[in-house]
Amino acid sequence: MVHLGARLRDVRLRSGLSLREVSRQLGVSPSFVSQLENGKSQPSVATLYSIAQLLEVSIDELFSVDGPRVAEALPVPALAAVRGPVRVDDESGHALNRSDFSSPVDAFPREAGQARVSVSRPGERSRLEMDTGVVWERLVDNTGTDLDFIEIIYPPHSSSTNDDRMLQHAGSEFGFLLEGELEITVGFDVFMLHPGEALGFDSSQPHLFRNLGDIPARGIWFVRHPQS
Repeated sequence: MVHLGARLRDVRLRSGLSLREVSRQLGVSPSFVSQLENGKSQPSVATLYSIAQLLEVSIDELFSVDGPRVAEALPVPALAAVRGPVRVDDESGHALNRSDFSSPVDAFPREAGQARVSVSRPGERSRLEMDTGVVWERLVDNTGTDLDFIEIIYPPHSSSTNDDRMLQHAGSEFGFLLEGELEITVGFDVFMLHPGEALGFDSSQPHLFRNLGDIPARGIWFVRHPQS
């Protein structure tokens, strides 16, 4: 994290932004940004992603100079994607906070290269379970940095976030519902998605999924992220 802090400072200075201006745009205190740059505090994945967007750099670039690889350096929950169908917890033993990452790009570790063929089998896939009960399971791991192919599961009466806060992130999402029903909110549009129905939307729009029923909702999702 010391390497990351130094790199954050270098990139901020190169961008011409003051520490106070960065803190203002991120909505955090200047002392928090200072602690990040001094390696005394670890940013959440969501905060790191926001900083990268603000400074107009990729997350890979933040780790590129004399620092560990991103897969080794990212704090929980980024390191929480693991092999096998296990519950993923943070260091305090609690389930992951879904609000800590907007999309799979914030959660699953990225491979440096892409395999020509990727085959996955039940019980061997990277899987994330959030405090909301929602599960993301990555179906293949050779989609590169700009795409995720995942199965999503929303248990009965679960939601994207615990406080019904709407999410938004750069890119787009495309989904096909296999089982159950999902209430979909995208911007000002609210509708119910049924089995056999599909949707696609610009995920920079505020959005929220909720399972209002008594059976799990399960679907196949493509999440596309803009390239750095």
